[in-house]
Amino acid sequence: MGNTLLQYATVLMLSIFVGIEIISKVPSILHTPLMSGSNAIHGVILVGSMLVLGAANTNLEEVLGFLAVLLATLNVVGGFVVTDRMLEMFKAKPKTEKKTDEVAP
Repeated sequence: MGNTLLQYATVLMLSIFVGIEIISKVPSILHTPLMSGSNAIHGVILVGSMLVLGAANTNLEEVLGFLAVLLATLNVVGGFVVTDRMLEMFKAKPKTEKKTDEVAP
């Protein structure tokens, strides 16, 4: 049990370091497409957490499964909200027409 937990913790720490290195090298202009891609991945995580929740047998498994579904849902929805706000910055602003109140002589 302890050895398995140590292996999982090692994989988690290594994935955190690799993720930080990869994300820090991404130029600012690519953050919106990267966010959209990660939203698709989180959608897959949401489906997986729902499948695990459906196979839960004990109360602890049901609670953990529910938390997984809840957090995955918040992550997906939040990611799409942020992506939508970022894409709004790239839309062209409507041009305002200048009204002239000049009267011809």
